[in-house]
Amino acid sequence: MLHTILLQAIAALWLAMPALVANPSAVIFGGGTPMDFGLQFRDGRRILGDGKTWRGLAGGGAAGAFIGVIQQIIAQSTGIPYFPEFSSDALTAVIIAVILSYGALLGDSVGSFIKRRLGIGRGERAFLLDQLTFLIIALLLVFLAYPQFFFTYFWNIPAIITLFVLTPILHRIVNIIGYRMGKKDVPW
Repeated sequence: MLHTILLQAIAALWLAMPALVANPSAVIFGGGTPMDFGLQFRDGRRILGDGKTWRGLAGGGAAGAFIGVIQQIIAQSTGIPYFPEFSSDALTAVIIAVILSYGALLGDSVGSFIKRRLGIGRGERAFLLDQLTFLIIALLLVFLAYPQFFFTYFWNIPAIITLFVLTPILHRIVNIIGYRMGKKDVPW
């Protein structure tokens, strides 16, 4: 029983890695033209803000997808299951990694959109909205594209607890690192 719980928790964290890597990678690759092109929503506030850029979207998504490809290579060369039911179909594994990566960035943009509507400025704290929206949207897109995969690996109590407890902690650690590197204006 404990063995199964531990495996489900580890599998969820391992399989969510493309999303977990894409989100902070967007900060590293970011800058340049904002995704909203500086436009305002009907409430007079920016749609997303300067923090969401096309370069960050492309770079962050590519970084997450790249991690997914590396995971698939590791899985195939070591026998460690990555996407066991797709072990002979590396393309499907890569597609899931791309969905997780770009889904995370879409989710982060959704979080920014909500923050702007609530009058929360760029860099201001929005507890759990900043830490979990990217994960929720990434998982939702996996559910829509590959429901059996979603239910097998992400829809169990150990997976849910692991992802929804560790993600905010990991998010905070990565943001502190980004702040110390000079890539973020605030450490949250």
